[in-house]
Amino acid sequence: MGFRISALRAEQFGHLFGQGAEALAAQGVERHTVDARPGYPCRVSLQDAEVGETVLLLNYAHQPAPTPYRASHAIYVREGAVEARPDRNEVPEQLRRRVLSVRAFDGAGMMVAADLADGRSLEPVVERLLADPQVDYLHLHNAMQGCYAARADRA
Repeated sequence: MGFRISALRAEQFGHLFGQGAEALAAQGVERHTVDARPGYPCRVSLQDAEVGETVLLLNYAHQPAPTPYRASHAIYVREGAVEARPDRNEVPEQLRRRVLSVRAFDGAGMMVAADLADGRSLEPVVERLLADPQVDYLHLHNAMQGCYAARADRA
């Protein structure tokens, strides 16, 4: 069975790029200059931002389904990021560097399973969880900070 990891869509955040600090703050968004790599994982490019780049830190509703598992968390987005489109069964390097919480959801947005995975060996966990016919999609989260990283679907 194959899978595909997907990034967040760049168009969701384009309206924030170029806004001043005051306008961003009114929307609960902060601009940061990257001072270490890795450390600022962009959810659109699925790359760690480079030192000196600017990123936006904002709250993102990654699980908007009207269930008890509805959730949002802080994410980074590189200003002007180009949306990543990983190939079938490709795991972006950004995910390889981290311990991930893999959360399996059914079509109604209810969590039906979960596991931890070292990003260097993510494939068996993703394939096992997606093999369950009850599972519709997976969310990958950075296990340490708990923030949403990406989504995985059958391919």
